Amino acid sequence: MADTVTLPAEDQIREALKGVIDPELKRSVVELGMVRSVVIAENGHVAVKISLTTGGCPLKGTFTTDTNERVMAVEGVASVDVTFDVLSPEEKDALKKKLGMPGGLPTGALAKIGSILCIGSGKGGVGKSSLTSNLAVALAQEGKSVGVLDADVWGYSIPRMFGLGGQKPPVNAERKIVPLEAHGVKVMSIGFFVDEDSAVVWRGPMLHKALAQFLQDVDWGDLDFLLIDLPPGTGDVSMTLAQLVPQSEFVLVTTPQDTAQKVARRAAEMADKVSIPVAGVIENMAGFVTPGGERFEIFGKGGGQALADEIDVPLLGSVPITMPLREQADAGEPIVSVNPDDPASQAIRSAARGLVAMAPVRVQPAPEPIGLSLPMAG
Repeated sequence: MADTVTLPAEDQIREALKGVIDPELKRSVVELGMVRSVVIAENGHVAVKISLTTGGCPLKGTFTTDTNERVMAVEGVASVDVTFDVLSPEEKDALKKKLGMPGGLPTGALAKIGSILCIGSGKGGVGKSSLTSNLAVALAQEGKSVGVLDADVWGYSIPRMFGLGGQKPPVNAERKIVPLEAHGVKVMSIGFFVDEDSAVVWRGPMLHKALAQFLQDVDWGDLDFLLIDLPPGTGDVSMTLAQLVPQSEFVLVTTPQDTAQKVARRAAEMADKVSIPVAGVIENMAGFVTPGGERFEIFGKGGGQALADEIDVPLLGSVPITMPLREQADAGEPIVSVNPDDPASQAIRSAARGLVAMAPVRVQPAPEPIGLSLPMAG
């Protein structure tokens, strides 16, 4: 007598699909209501239909791979077929309300970005911009495609740190702004559109509009990482980014000093209030070593680890003060690209490897078949 095949239940399949995470929204397709249907045949074949926010979504390959892997792990499943449709306008509106996203669901350029990391500190003077530029180059050295968005519209310094001061980005045939590139990193900043010494005097609505344009109207291409250099504080820019890119994560920068650590803690609280997770902490200015080998803890010791422990995230790195780090930032040559053996370079590269390890694996969609399109008879 043949063994009886136990078929899986629909509830089991839906439970397995909770492990399929939308790479943009960072939530399960089940939680997002994107599982349109689950059909189980008598032979153990399971057909899953997933609703996407846009028909041209470049992440179909990711959804297909993840769905196959999760569903095939359920006992009794013999094969899986994944198909797609598109959410209706009413369903999209309901999803936006559910996620608290007045800025809209991420589509287009942002759909091609793997991880969006907002580099923030809560205060100025902790070396956040030089850390952002070097971290971007270190990620590029790890073989990742990387972009940097300078969101510090009042204190923009990223163009100078990449040696791009005085240059203007071109516009392509699709009327998208093309980021400038240096050291393997794509770069965009308000500094490309104003004189270097000009003061930008903007308030909330203009900031929101500018950041939305830099995110949606820039041809970022396919990126593994987009680093956003935030201005000090927890005001308009941070809240705007929470609306425009809810799939982002924060990386908090602090010094070992107790005061800086407490201010960075407020930035972590802001991130929590706008429902953006903190990926980790980087401690900058973590001691100075003289050429003779003597170490001075100029800003104290242990603030970065204390902050990471308090908010229960990893300490990604402790970056020491070195003269080449400052000199190369002024020269427009990030230290990790010209002096990889410098202690600061080594610490930043270690932090970059930590971010790579934490990032979700990106599965590129299969290329479209190339062939002739023949008219159908009839």
